[in-house]
Amino acid sequence: MTVRSHRTAIFMLTFVAFVWGSEFTLIDLAMEIMPVNTFNAIRFTLAGLALIPLFFFSTERIPTQQMPSLMFKGALLGLLLFIAFYTQTEGLRHTSVSNAGFITGLASPLLPVLGLLLFRKKVSRSVCVGVLFATAGLYLLTVGDKLVFNQGDSLVLICAFAFAIHMLLTGRFVSAMPVIPLTIIQLLAVGIYSGISAFLSSEPAFYLAGNTPLSWYDSVFSPIVLSAILIAGILGTAYAYWAQSACQKILPDYKVALIFTLEPIFACATASLFLNETLGIIGLIGAASILLGMLIAETGNKFFFRTN
Repeated sequence: MTVRSHRTAIFMLTFVAFVWGSEFTLIDLAMEIMPVNTFNAIRFTLAGLALIPLFFFSTERIPTQQMPSLMFKGALLGLLLFIAFYTQTEGLRHTSVSNAGFITGLASPLLPVLGLLLFRKKVSRSVCVGVLFATAGLYLLTVGDKLVFNQGDSLVLICAFAFAIHMLLTGRFVSAMPVIPLTIIQLLAVGIYSGISAFLSSEPAFYLAGNTPLSWYDSVFSPIVLSAILIAGILGTAYAYWAQSACQKILPDYKVALIFTLEPIFACATASLFLNETLGIIGLIGAASILLGMLIAETGNKFFFRTN
């Protein structure tokens, strides 16, 4: 289950961005029935368990002396994912979807900056220009002229930092770690962290439907929640974070971050298809700017920034 081709890795991560963008509406509807910590506990536990058969059929093995390091690094990556998903969802209670989308997307330009500050990882001029275009595109696509900061924005900014640091550390860890076990451990860790948070929270484990209590069975097996758990758990979590870890063995961190800026484009496209929402001229310009930023970051040194 090793990814060797750059083209294959880009395709796999583009599909991840498509899944993440497409599942947003479904998860948002599920949150009306099930609190975020309960949902994430089920989602990430399912995702981690779903990858166990893949490990047994793969050629990856865990050296005994590597197990303590693997457990620590998986738990650390899981903690970053837990922080990211919790703060993003909690922030959405206090800010607009547009603000949350743009601020979360800041993980892309934050990644090379944090890489330089934390690990002294230098980036080329083409990457810097590409990131600027992608950031401007994210702004136009998700916010336009409606950016007004409020109390939820700081929470979503924490989410962006957590996602950026997660991608940075994943890129460092996967070079010496078996990908599937590392992915399984971090996903199960998020499930554990979310379960503990659900238990300690003052919120009920399951929401009320219009002031009428729902049993756990009615909540979990309602069509919307069950669909969200299966789609988000299997594709949006198990496949997504295995693909990210596997692809970061051969792709640099900034390329992964730039590919993930496609997520709001897919979100807008599916919203237009299923909810009759329109993107508008500004949104189309933003989408084009994101694609241009990815193109410049990928080929800029060959065509635009050549040195003699």
